[in-house]
Amino acid sequence: MLCPWRTANLGLLLILTVFLVTECIHSEAEGAARPNNSLILQNSKENLTLDFLASSSSCMDGTQITQNNSAFPTEVNISWPILMGKNAVLCCPITLKYLIITWEIILKDQPSCKKAYKKETNETKETNCTDERITWVSRPDQNLDLQIRPVAITHDGYYRCIMGAPGGNFYHGYHLEVLVTPEVTLFQSRNGTVVCKAVAGKPAAQISWIPEGDCVTEQKCWDNGTVTVKSACHWEGHNVSTVTCRVSHLTGNRSLDIELLPENISGIKQKLLQLLRRMKCSPMQATQRKTILSMILQTR
Repeated sequence: MLCPWRTANLGLLLILTVFLVTECIHSEAEGAARPNNSLILQNSKENLTLDFLASSSSCMDGTQITQNNSAFPTEVNISWPILMGKNAVLCCPITLKYLIITWEIILKDQPSCKKAYKKETNETKETNCTDERITWVSRPDQNLDLQIRPVAITHDGYYRCIMGAPGGNFYHGYHLEVLVTPEVTLFQSRNGTVVCKAVAGKPAAQISWIPEGDCVTEQKCWDNGTVTVKSACHWEGHNVSTVTCRVSHLTGNRSLDIELLPENISGIKQKLLQLLRRMKCSPMQATQRKTILSMILQTR
C-alpha cells in the first residue's frame, strides 16, 4: 500500500520536472530565434566597411530612411577614398519630415558650392556651382543623392548633406579622397644604378627592393596633389644578378624585375650586350656572335 504523503510528493516532483523542462525548451527556442545583437552589429559594420571601400556609391542599402528624428544622429562624417575616373554617388540618408535639403561642396581653392531643394515649393537653387560633373542623381523630388561623373583629382574635398527638419538640422558629410594610380618604371642607368619610379600617384607610393641595396629615395610633390617617388639603388660588392622593385599603393601593388648588367661597362657595351642577349634565340651564325663579342672585349 502506498503512503499518501509519498504519493503527493511524487506527484509534485513530476509537475515541477515537467515545468522546468518546458521552460528550458522555451528559453533555448528564444535564444535560437534571437541571436546576439552585438555580434550582428559587429559583423554588419565589418561587411559595410568592406563594401563601402570597394563601391563607387556611398549608399549602404536602399532603405536609409528614419521616421523618428530623435533617433537620427545630428551629425555624421565619413572618410571615403575613391579611384579617379570612377563615377561616385553620395547618398543623403533623409528623414521623412524634411523641409529643405542642401548639399554643400567645399573644394580646394574654390568657393563653396551649394545645391538646395525646397520640398514645399519643389524648387531648386544653386550658388557658386560651376562643375557640370557634380549633379543631382535625378530630379530632387525623386532622389536627393548627389553624383560625380566621372571623379577627377580636383574633386578631392568635403561634401555635406544638410537636412532641414522641424526638429532641427541634421548633417551627413563625406571627406572624399581621390586616389590616383602611379605609373611605375624600372631601368638601369649607364653607371649601373637601378632606378625605380612611381610617377604622379596620390597618395605617395612606397618603394622597396628585393634584395635590399644601397638606395637613395626622394619625392617630388606636384601642384595637383600627386607625388612622384624615385628610388635609385646599387649593389656594389654583392653577387646580385636580378633585383625586384616593389611599389605599394592604395590602388594596388606592383612588382618589376630587372637583370643587372656589369657595373664597369659603358653605354655602348650595354647596348651590345642587350643585342647579344636578344639574338640568343635567333638563327644567327656563330661567326656573327663572335664578332659582337669581340667588339665588347675590345672596349675593356
